[in-house]
Order: sequence, then structure tokens, then C-alpha cells
Amino acid sequence: MKDEQLAKIFKALSNEQRLRIFRMLCEWQAKSATGQIEDPCAGVERCFTRTCCSIALSPSTVSHHFKELQNAGLITTSRNGQTFLCTVNADALAAIADFAESALKS
Repeated sequence: MKDEQLAKIFKALSNEQRLRIFRMLCEWQAKSATGQIEDPCAGVERCFTRTCCSIALSPSTVSHHFKELQNAGLITTSRNGQTFLCTVNADALAAIADFAESALKS
């Protein structure tokens, strides 16, 4: 991944609230993948509502943070019929891990 994209990712995650939201989305997706919980973020609306309730932020603030995470390439949203799906971008997670690993080696 190019440094420019990594800079966007780290800028998005430099906000404490966005970092908390992204961490929650990652945890929900991981738990869903292992069957610990049933499809917690079946749609953006559900993730959005759950996020608002979990961290006590206004809907407009959460909407802004979702947009910033999406613009940085950390999450993707797609439409499936009338449902919007929200997914953590595995490539972005891998890029963060690769960056950290290479930084530790130097």
C-alpha cells in the first residue's frame, strides 16, 4: 500500500472516537465470522444505530465518523437490495499490520 493511503488511514484513526468506532466494527465483524454473534452489522443502519448507542454520540457525529472511515478505505458499504452492508476492509487491516511489523523490524 502506498504511503499516501497509509497516511489517510492513520489520519482517520488519529481521532479517538473514530478509533473506538473502527475497533467496535472490527470486533463485531470478527465475532460474526466466528459465529459468536449473529450478523451484528447486517446493514449500515444497524451498525450505525448500535454504534450510536454503544458510545453515546449523536447520529450526525457517528455519520461523520463513518464517512471518514469510508473515505480512508477502512470500511466499505454496499447495497444488497434494500439493505446496506457495512464491512471492515481486510486489505486496510493488513496494511496496518504490515506497517507495524516492518516498523518493529527496523
